[in-house]
Amino acid sequence: MKAAIISLGSVSSQMTAEAMRKYFDSVDMIQLRDVEVNFGKNGGVFYRGEELGYYDCVLVKGSFRYAYLLRSIASLLEKKIPYMPLPGESFTLAHNKLLTHLVLQQHNIPMPRTFMSPSIESAKELLKKVAYPIVMKFPEGTQGKGVMFADSLSSAASLLDALGALNQPFIIQEYVDTGGTDIRALVVGDKVVASMRRKAQREEKRANIHAGGSGEPALLTMESARIAINTAKAIGAEICGVDILESPFGPQVIEVNISPGLQGINQVCTIDIPDAIARYLYQRTLDIVQKNRVSSAAEIMDEISLNPRESKASQKIISPLTFRGQRIILPEFVTNLAGFSDDREYSIITKKGKIEIEKL
Repeated sequence: MKAAIISLGSVSSQMTAEAMRKYFDSVDMIQLRDVEVNFGKNGGVFYRGEELGYYDCVLVKGSFRYAYLLRSIASLLEKKIPYMPLPGESFTLAHNKLLTHLVLQQHNIPMPRTFMSPSIESAKELLKKVAYPIVMKFPEGTQGKGVMFADSLSSAASLLDALGALNQPFIIQEYVDTGGTDIRALVVGDKVVASMRRKAQREEKRANIHAGGSGEPALLTMESARIAINTAKAIGAEICGVDILESPFGPQVIEVNISPGLQGINQVCTIDIPDAIARYLYQRTLDIVQKNRVSSAAEIMDEISLNPRESKASQKIISPLTFRGQRIILPEFVTNLAGFSDDREYSIITKKGKIEIEKL
């Protein structure tokens, strides 16, 4: 089976590709910056000027800056690739914090109280009613970028004035004091395969590793694991990182990352995370490919007679062959059509590119 990773070529992507090569027959690394999407009659996904070839599995990932391109690529490939662990919709959901919180709300997933206001003036009125400190976020951004903290009405109002000058939308969220720590849970399929507790640097509230935070292994409670898995399902992503605060009121989700970095969490956890991802992708791909083959065979059998007594006319069938070493294993419906059985003898005539088998 063939697989590909379309990404910006990060270390995490390279780690995943290397692990996947232990399972798939081939794994291609495709640079996202060299991919374009064409719409219309001859539209499709193109890589370096050529239409992207066939793969059994394609993992698409990248920065929030490419969210719409990522969604377009994944949405078009879903129609021709058997298995896509990240569907198109997940990119615009997970790469926009406002849409993420909206989905969390719709699926009853706990999160800190979050507000959005249509104007600076109405936001300033809102700031008079909230408890401090508060968090203010841009809808887009990862690795803790675009996240600001205000510990008073005056500092929050100053931030609002700056945001207004930038003409940027923003989210206001209550601050949950956890001593500068949060939990990163890595969800693969329907399991949390690894989790770590991240600790912010001194004088820093963001616990992200990219913001200078440190990590250590963490054992999730059943509730936190369930929330992480449900969050991934709500976003529609089979592979993602879910960031959780351990608040006095229970676990609360603050962010979802469908292109999570693996270096930090792989260093502190005992599990080989790239291998866990690769094994999952391989098994899911194998299951889907085999299911598709069975479905295709069933369609063929519906169209032709399976009882050789019903028709003596020959049937021409286009089908892949399965090899076991140098042996060819014929599809089951072919042997059924031919009426072959292991208690008879057969004449076999071979020449290059052709085999004729006849019952004696």
